[in-house]
Amino acid sequence: MDNRAGEMQVFVRVVETGSFSEAARQLLTSPSTISKLVLRIEQRLGVRLFERSTRHLGLTDEGRLYYERSQALLAELDDIEQALARGANHARGTVRVNASVGFGTWGIEPLLPAFWEAHPDILVDLSLSDDLVDLYLERTDIAFRVGALADSTLRARKIGIARRRMVAAPTYLERHGLPARIEDLDRHNCLGFNFRRASPVWPLRQGGRIVDRMVRGNLLANNGETVRRLAIAGAGIARLADFHVDHDIAAGRLVEVLAESGHDCEEVHALYPGGRHPPQRVRVFLDFMVPRLQAFMKHS
Repeated sequence: MDNRAGEMQVFVRVVETGSFSEAARQLLTSPSTISKLVLRIEQRLGVRLFERSTRHLGLTDEGRLYYERSQALLAELDDIEQALARGANHARGTVRVNASVGFGTWGIEPLLPAFWEAHPDILVDLSLSDDLVDLYLERTDIAFRVGALADSTLRARKIGIARRRMVAAPTYLERHGLPARIEDLDRHNCLGFNFRRASPVWPLRQGGRIVDRMVRGNLLANNGETVRRLAIAGAGIARLADFHVDHDIAAGRLVEVLAESGHDCEEVHALYPGGRHPPQRVRVFLDFMVPRLQAFMKHS
């Protein structure tokens, strides 16, 4: 009997635990049994799935592809069984969602009560972080990303376009003056980020061309919401997405500065693992959220 689904489940558990021994402990079997099963998969496929060393168990390129596809297939199988057991039109289960702190706070969170009204049996496991997560290794169903998309097997649904704005509190500008040229940023406290892809450079428009302007400040934070709150408190100038600060500008808590020098726009997407048919719980979450988030982006 073909038991590839069972083999995939074991393989996925090895990847997620990071070792044969821990996977064996969780599956109530022996490490040698796990090792033989993985070897059997490799022999059948004719590829190596793991790079093995005494201290590290890493995936090869083929191993990562097999892991990604296995997760998608197992999720679809689980969804089929749930749909048949509970009724095909009744979605339930857990949807694991990741988003940046700003987009999650101002875009997703306000929509959740209405979502639960429509789908009371779906548990939303929401994680907010401005760091990029690996959907497969973090077992994430949907990630909302701001910025360019990397080539991957992930599927994407476009939410909208975010434009970066430079903003500061009126109290800060009263103390330090309104910057009139981008060179004036040299004498201002520019609030920054500390995550890996962050840079102390702001791409700005000057004389009809784009220049990368080095900025300095006394804050490096790991999320935009912290930067926003400190900008409102008068700590310095921040550079944040329009959906994150437009409501503060409208309320007078923040003032946009050097508007003519800002230029950079980034696309926002909902990403989810590949496959023609995502699990029902994922599908209903996307179908509910995407059009509403598109409207949010247009009006932010």
